[in-house]
Amino acid sequence: MRWTVEHVAAVAPSPNQFAAGDEASDVRRWAGAGHAGDLLWGTYRGGQAEPYDTWVDIGPVHRDGAEPKSRCSCPSRKVPCKHSLALLLLWVRHQLAEGLDADIPVAVSAWSSRHRGAVAAEPITDPARLPAGPGTATDVDIGGDSQVGSSPDPPPVEPPGTNGRDDRVERMASGLGELDRWLHDRVRSGLSDPALAKYATWDHLAARLVDAQAGALANRVRRMAGLVGASPDWHGELLAEMAMLHLLARGGRTLATLPDPLADTLAMAVGWQVRQADVLGGVPESDVWDVVGRSDTREDRIVVRRTWLRGRTSGRLAMALCFAAYRQSLDVSMPVGSSFDADVHRYPGPSLRVLVGERRPDTVVAQRPAPPGGNLATACHQLGDVLAAEPWAEHVALTVRAALTRSGGRWVLADEHGALGCCAGPRALAAVLCESGGRPADMTVEWTPAGLIPLTVHLDDRVVDVGPLADPSFVDAA
Repeated sequence: MRWTVEHVAAVAPSPNQFAAGDEASDVRRWAGAGHAGDLLWGTYRGGQAEPYDTWVDIGPVHRDGAEPKSRCSCPSRKVPCKHSLALLLLWVRHQLAEGLDADIPVAVSAWSSRHRGAVAAEPITDPARLPAGPGTATDVDIGGDSQVGSSPDPPPVEPPGTNGRDDRVERMASGLGELDRWLHDRVRSGLSDPALAKYATWDHLAARLVDAQAGALANRVRRMAGLVGASPDWHGELLAEMAMLHLLARGGRTLATLPDPLADTLAMAVGWQVRQADVLGGVPESDVWDVVGRSDTREDRIVVRRTWLRGRTSGRLAMALCFAAYRQSLDVSMPVGSSFDADVHRYPGPSLRVLVGERRPDTVVAQRPAPPGGNLATACHQLGDVLAAEPWAEHVALTVRAALTRSGGRWVLADEHGALGCCAGPRALAAVLCESGGRPADMTVEWTPAGLIPLTVHLDDRVVDVGPLADPSFVDAA
C-alpha cells in the first residue's frame, strides 16, 4: 500500500500541524535522510541550534497489529510532531534517498525491532484483517503516554539481542561522564569566562544530555543559564548548581553499586523515564487524600503543576505531577481543599511522586481542614529527612503554623523557634497577609533551595489557594 499526501494529512492531529509539517518538508533542511523497507529516517536542521533526529516506521501495513509509529528528539508534545509529518511528506513525494536494509542506521533498526515484536514476523492471509491505512492521529506513537496530566515516557532504544536497560545505562553513563568533564573544565577556567554569558554554551550542553537520555539534567542546565548575571550573588548560586550537577553525574555513573531505592530515585533525577504502566502495576496505597497545596512552574515551553496530597489516615505526603504544553489545559480534577478516596501508586525509591489510580467517587468523604501545622523546628526536621534520602530534591511541601513578617530586609515565616525566608511573589505575600491578618496561621508551604513559597492558607472556615501560577492564562484553570 503506497501512501499519499492525503494519508499524511489524515495522520496529522490538526490542519495547522499538517501545515507546519509541510513547511518543514524542505529537503534542504534535512541531512542523512533516507528510507529502506518500511523505515524512514533523517535529521532536521532548522533554525534551532540542535538538529532533531526523526524516525518513522510506516508499517508493515500488511501485518497484524502494526501501525505507523514515529520517534523524534524534538520537545514537541504533538502526536505526531511536524518533523515526523515532514519526513512522511518527503517520502510520499519521492524526495528521500532509497537504500537497502543494510543502509538502515543501527539505532533506527533497533527501535523498530523493539516496538514491532514477534507479531511482525507472521503475515496475514485474511484480507478482512488488513488495516485500512492511517486514519487518525492515534495511529502514530512518538514513544510514550504523552497526555495532559501525565508524565511523558519516551521508550528506550534497545539494540536487537541485547539488554535495552543495560544499553541505556551505558549511554547515560557516557553522557554523565562528558557532563562531569565539562564541569571540571568550567571550574578550572573560572566563572568569569565570557562563554558562560552565552545561552548557546548551556543549550549545547543541554542538547548533549538529551541525546544521552538525561533530560532532567538538561532542564537543570537550561535553568542555570538564567542565573548568570541575574543577581549580585550569581557566582555562588551558579557554583551551588554546578556542585549539584557534579553530585548527580558522579552518582548516575555508579547506579549499579547503590542500594536499589537510592539507585531508583537517582536514576529518575538524572532523567530515567519510568513507564506509567510499571508504576500502576505496583502495590497501591489506599487512603482518603486531602489536597493541601498546588504549585505551577514553567520549564521551557511546558507548564508543570505539582499537586500536594496528604493521606488522612497515614499522614504521608504525596505529589502528583501534570504537564501542559501550548494550548493544553492543566488537570483541574484535584482542587486545593478537596478530598477524595483513592489508590495512589508511588514511583520507585523514596521519591514523593505518585500516580493517582482508582478513585472511589461513591464514597462519602467528610470534609475537614488540613492537619494543624507544626512549628518551624519540626518542619526543618521533616525537611532534613527528605533531603537525606533525596539530596537533589528541589520542592518539598510542609505544613507549618507561622506568621508572615519582615526580618533583615526580607519576608520570612516566623514562630517562637525561629524564621525561614520566603521567596514568593507579591501576589502570594499579599494574599497571605490579607487572609491571616499578620497573625500566625496554618499554612502549607513549598520549600525550595531559594526559600519557602506559601501555597495554601488553612483557615477555620475555608482553604485559600495562594500558590504560584506559571502563566496568567492558567488562572481560570486553577
